Amino acid sequence: MKSSSGHYIILISVHGLIRGHDLELGRDADTGGQTKYVVELARALARHPDVWRVDLLTRQVIDAKVSSDYAERLEAIDDRAFIVRLPCGPRRYLRKEVLWHYLDNFTDHALQHIRRIGRLPNVIHSHYADAGNVGARLSVLLGVPQVHTGHSLGRVKLQRMLEQGTRREVIESQYNISQRIEAEEEALDNAQLVIASTHQEVEEQYSQYDNYQPSRMLVIPPGVDLERFRPPKRQDSKPDIADEIARFLHQPQRPMILALSRPDERKNVETLLRAYGEHPRLRDMANLVIVLGNRDDIRTLDSGARGVLTNVLLLIDRYDLYGAMALPKHHQPDDVPELYRLAARSKGIFVNPALTEPFGLTLIEAAASGIPILATQDGGPRDIIAACRNGELMDPLDPVAMGAKLEAMLSDKARWNQWSRNGLQGVKRHYSWTSHVRKYLSAVQRIQRTRRGRLIEAGKSRLPMVERLFVCALDNTLLGDPGAVSAFVERLKGAGPDIGFGIATGRDLDSTRRVISENGLPMPDLLITSVGAEIHYGHRMVKDPFWTHHIDHRWEPEALRNALNELPGLKLQPATEQHRFKISYFLQGKKAPSMRDIRRFLRRRDLHANLIQSRGMFLDVVPVRVSKGLALRYLSGKWGIIPESILVAGGCGNDEDLLRGNMLGVVVANYGPELARLKGRPRIYFAQGEHAWGVLEGIDYYNFFGDIQVPQEEGAEA
Repeated sequence: MKSSSGHYIILISVHGLIRGHDLELGRDADTGGQTKYVVELARALARHPDVWRVDLLTRQVIDAKVSSDYAERLEAIDDRAFIVRLPCGPRRYLRKEVLWHYLDNFTDHALQHIRRIGRLPNVIHSHYADAGNVGARLSVLLGVPQVHTGHSLGRVKLQRMLEQGTRREVIESQYNISQRIEAEEEALDNAQLVIASTHQEVEEQYSQYDNYQPSRMLVIPPGVDLERFRPPKRQDSKPDIADEIARFLHQPQRPMILALSRPDERKNVETLLRAYGEHPRLRDMANLVIVLGNRDDIRTLDSGARGVLTNVLLLIDRYDLYGAMALPKHHQPDDVPELYRLAARSKGIFVNPALTEPFGLTLIEAAASGIPILATQDGGPRDIIAACRNGELMDPLDPVAMGAKLEAMLSDKARWNQWSRNGLQGVKRHYSWTSHVRKYLSAVQRIQRTRRGRLIEAGKSRLPMVERLFVCALDNTLLGDPGAVSAFVERLKGAGPDIGFGIATGRDLDSTRRVISENGLPMPDLLITSVGAEIHYGHRMVKDPFWTHHIDHRWEPEALRNALNELPGLKLQPATEQHRFKISYFLQGKKAPSMRDIRRFLRRRDLHANLIQSRGMFLDVVPVRVSKGLALRYLSGKWGIIPESILVAGGCGNDEDLLRGNMLGVVVANYGPELARLKGRPRIYFAQGEHAWGVLEGIDYYNFFGDIQVPQEEGAEA
């Protein structure tokens, strides 16, 4: 048994359908190589003697349209590797572009899972932009290093779609591309290590980002399962998929030109069809086999897949490829290695004609099976062919040259044999999971000098009786109507000893205490002041030293002030509003840049801060680990109060992340415009009353001082 002192690693891959067996690769745009990569990485890490446990966190899906496997909360995929499925918004299966609103819920459930484990992870490794958003928040809350892998990047996607003539507003509406890019910037800003698959990814793709820091980027190519993907042997029996392929072909013994991908326009299989269809000599010497996921009826597929498959069928008919080309409707996961071996046994070629290819996992699977490869001259294929010397690169938009290269590769048997041997040797040397894990753990050990967090180790609790916590913003939320304040104070007196009271405010500690006294409020059990920069407990208002140390990460106030002095429309607020961890400005109307532009301005100067805008006229610049919401989630973990037992009330922009997530939220009627986007969320109640009247209304709405009524997410069981 592995020692419990070994690494505890959390992998996060939010979207898609992820399970430990029979991965539905190619089912849709969200169930591709990333899902396979994270499952195999989890297994490979768990088998290393220095690893104690690996948890792969993903979204729980309860939907009659998909397998019940995706509803299971916990799935063991190895002795020390587990898929942990967490609720995230509606129960049904959703495409990744509509998940952004629910990531705070996922984060809260992840924190609860970590508390159940009872140990902080050594590293949190996020995969893709949505997981990058979650990983950055967990890293900030726990003080644990974040590793990030982008897999595919929003800026690159945006650029290529614009080049293809797609309008920016169409891209935005379909892909939420701005939110995706911002999440990627946030992950790059926070991550101590970014793992890329290729050098081109680092040098040409990540370099488009404001937070491009090549010194924090490391190329570690994915591995391949060398037991599953291997060359054919004489004693191998004939696989079932061979008959499925043969039924399409007049001469199935011919060499096989094999392509394997999901039906996606970017995979460019139509150009491969043209290359084959317009080259008579190639058609005479080889069969073409294209495997494009699984389907029952093309008409039921999404529009993208439907369009690709329709065009493929039209091209088959145009070039009269009947009897020379196979396009099977179904295949099982275990058929994939058999397909590679069939192609290798026939002395064929594996082709990846994609327009762009961040890595190309199928290429190393093919190489491990002994097949030479022809691949697009982009991204991963360049690194793979340079390392393995087992094929050639091509222009994916030139069908004539593609056909000519395929003919030449199939015609030279001696070179084919050499390429096959080179591929087998190169994969073992460069692309085994053993090699990947060795490099991975070495890099993780280097970044583990990062200070450990304190969320799990609560120490001596000053809130031992609290089972529920009510936290309220101060100005323009709790305060503003003296009669409502008096009614609130009376109501709070009868709340009982198990309900804690906290205040979260942008004011500093002295100002907060003065206002509490002037308005006859009881002294809170805890105070979150200066927009989350300080936490104090009890009547003596003892500061939480761990939080102060935690938020100092990358905080350079003098450099930030000097940089922001260059921007128009920003005027420093009075000295009474400035704090060690807060720089406060007035925003002067249209003169001031947008929040997005200010973020980009700071990132390009390698300055790191969280920007919090309130009521359209105030700006607080605080450390990246500071916000009211982050402070409250830290407290939730430290004191063991689950989010569903926390009620928060707010009314302005700096309350937004305090209100999101699994906690119960109340927005008073006199709220600032920044909070309007939270309308419609089931756990955020917009009150009719202003100030403390709205707060009291929210307490009644949730019956917070009685048997709490927790609203269900859309589609969830009551």
